[in-house]
Amino acid sequence: MNKIPNRQAICEVLMEAAKEDKDIVVLCSDSRGSASLAPFAQAFPEQFVEVGIAEQDLVSISAGLAKCGKKSFAASPACFLSTRSYEQAKVDCAYSNTNVTLIGISGGVSYGALGMSHHSAQDIAAMAAIPNMRVYLPSDRFQTAKLIRALLLDQKPAYVRVGRNPVEDIYTEECCPFEMDRATILYGDGSMGVYADRHSEETEKAGESENAERAGREKLDAVVVACGEMVRPALEAAELLAAEGILAAVLDMYCVKPLDREAVIQAAKAAKLVVTVEEHAPFGGLGSMVSQVVATECPKKVINLALPDAPVITGTSQEVFDYYGLNAEGIAETVRRGL
Repeated sequence: MNKIPNRQAICEVLMEAAKEDKDIVVLCSDSRGSASLAPFAQAFPEQFVEVGIAEQDLVSISAGLAKCGKKSFAASPACFLSTRSYEQAKVDCAYSNTNVTLIGISGGVSYGALGMSHHSAQDIAAMAAIPNMRVYLPSDRFQTAKLIRALLLDQKPAYVRVGRNPVEDIYTEECCPFEMDRATILYGDGSMGVYADRHSEETEKAGESENAERAGREKLDAVVVACGEMVRPALEAAELLAAEGILAAVLDMYCVKPLDREAVIQAAKAAKLVVTVEEHAPFGGLGSMVSQVVATECPKKVINLALPDAPVITGTSQEVFDYYGLNAEGIAETVRRGL
């Protein structure tokens, strides 16, 4: 069982890169511990800025440093980063097109027992609504590492949301198909690939190109589009359904914005049913985006699974997921009913 949370994977990648790149700067809002960035602060004190509990300052200072040529990575609880500093994210980062990566830690209902004030169930919709702001929800530590390495190579603003707790591995260090802003397709039999005709050299080497085109050759019963921590239960649901003779594919849509429209269209055309799953409110998030694409390009039945439009129950993340059917059996049952 994996014990490394995605936030720790972020720290490890940044620490490795900072050895050679002195332009990397990490900023926190009294959150270095909860963001797993304390090792970075200790190893690279001259490349670390502690702002304190002041999220608006955190984002503006990050943008200012980026305008001076730095590569800014600003970490703060997603519930505060996406609300208290929304104007700064919109104006200082996105409108000004600064090289800032906003890292929303403990996203979704990671702070389950602390209630609505600490939940970030609106951040996908809020951040995605900002022009020029990209939104990413990596599904496991390996994909998280690939994403951060990719973001180190560009100079555009982005919002990355990760949970607080470790999630079970979906990929491996040797086999983690990744292409920037392209969804990955997963099957219950363990096959996977980047879902597009454009295969990266790495994907080809992993021997996954044939699987990446599989959904275009087969008629799927259903496709489940998921992001972040919901990818693991979606994959487990596909495994449950496969045992019953129901062929379901999972799109790991870590790139919520820009959404991989081509992947959605290809999968929807090959399937009888589309189901979206997200740790987010039912409005404006992944489900809304996928529904818009499907309705426009290939009208088909779409069912959106999400948190309710109400304060959620208190409890651990898993207790919340179980209560609202955001688990393997709940997703599988939704597919069965939809079919």
